[in-house]
Amino acid sequence: MFLGLDIGTTSTIGILIKLPNEVVGIISRPVTFSAPRVGWAEEDPREWWENVRAIVAAFAERGVDLGAIEGIGVTGMLPAVVLLDSDGELIRPSIQQSDGRCSAEVELLKSEVDPDWFLRTAGNGINQQLVTAKLRWIERNEPENFARIATVFGSYDYINWRLTGRRAVEQNWALEAGFVDLGKMEISPDLVALAHIPLDALPPRSVSHAILGAVTAEAAAATGLVEGTPVVGGAADLIASALGAGLAAEGDVLLKFGGSVDVLVATDKVAPDSRMYLDHHLVPGLWVPNGCMATGGSGLNWFVRTFAGAEAAIAAEKGMSPHAYLDLLAEETPPGADGLLALPYFLGEKTPIHDPLARGIFHGISLSHGLAHFWRALLEGYAYAVAHHIEVMRDMGHQPERYLVSDGGSNSRLWMQIVADVIQAPLQTLTGHPGSCLGAAWTAAIGTGATAEWDGVAAFVQRGPVVEPRAEQRELYRAGYARFRKLYSDNFASASS
Repeated sequence: MFLGLDIGTTSTIGILIKLPNEVVGIISRPVTFSAPRVGWAEEDPREWWENVRAIVAAFAERGVDLGAIEGIGVTGMLPAVVLLDSDGELIRPSIQQSDGRCSAEVELLKSEVDPDWFLRTAGNGINQQLVTAKLRWIERNEPENFARIATVFGSYDYINWRLTGRRAVEQNWALEAGFVDLGKMEISPDLVALAHIPLDALPPRSVSHAILGAVTAEAAAATGLVEGTPVVGGAADLIASALGAGLAAEGDVLLKFGGSVDVLVATDKVAPDSRMYLDHHLVPGLWVPNGCMATGGSGLNWFVRTFAGAEAAIAAEKGMSPHAYLDLLAEETPPGADGLLALPYFLGEKTPIHDPLARGIFHGISLSHGLAHFWRALLEGYAYAVAHHIEVMRDMGHQPERYLVSDGGSNSRLWMQIVADVIQAPLQTLTGHPGSCLGAAWTAAIGTGATAEWDGVAAFVQRGPVVEPRAEQRELYRAGYARFRKLYSDNFASASS
């Protein structure tokens, strides 16, 4: 058996798999997301660790022999920023990858460093996702916290440290953070220096499937795991999910509908573009240019919490999720939501516009619009944002042909139909794909030598129905997409892409 842990934005998920194709169990625990100020996104890493402990304990309560776990892989959102002091104490809440507070630092960095040089060297552009920009924000606004920094790493790096006592930064966290020289494929002292931290504050870089360490006696006592259980380097959540989904060849595209919406393509070519992010595929030698929106499921969850209390109560009485109930209501509204248009930039936006100052908009509101119209407009807004990413991918030279959809949002038949109609392409749904945790568990199986077949993970995931686009919606959504793009450019001065 292998344990995969996903340190996600909205939940912590644990999966136990048994080779070759058995899911022993999946357990999740919610995560508290905090936005104490406009554009901020924070979480408490201690809650992630408590969730891990609770998940392992729950497996034990179900009768799982924890001693049969042969390896552990941890995945998570990136590049979240977790800071420790010299005593190993957390300095502050994590700053999440979707956090948009550092716009001033991004602009200052662009004035100090040639953006083209940075892109060529680091493989990613200068934008709000960079850990360097977030660290500079802390330096300027929280100097007492900045002075205490002894370790900078990510969400799953933090859990790996709690499990093994080893501090490391996984290869994709280091790459998206802006600390890796792409040509040398190693951490660059020059890039680290831009963050104004000492080089030794950044732990060594680890490879995803390489064994990082083993569960310590302290971690074993805290979790019930067996001391000495191997732990591998870990994986970025979007890349771990892509592995399980079958993203493997040029032309493959994965649309991942999780806490954020991600658009990923597979390629063997390295061609950095500032509009998108660049990551390693888990399969050595492949790369994954990708886009990641600041929100997705998190935006839908916010809408439910804020505006749909009565509907959530009705849904509970019917044994449904509030999201599914809102889908039922929205199905009764026509495509285009009777002219209501949503710009879902609730935390600013990351790819492809990289504008932390952008904000969410509902445009065209009239007294004839009800809650169902707003819900449908929100689903359509995210679909338009997917279309924007695909347009940029084509401009980069990629040729999207086959679309796979995964994660929780892909279970919404209405949302997937809207996406298919907007991009006018079939969407291949997946069944049995639990998300990033599966890729993490499979990475542990690879790293411990239990298997050498990366594509063996496909045994856990089946192909479901194909969502076909409706040609009769082509022109309506083409016009809606043009309105969507114009709504941003008309309202935000930093319009780009």
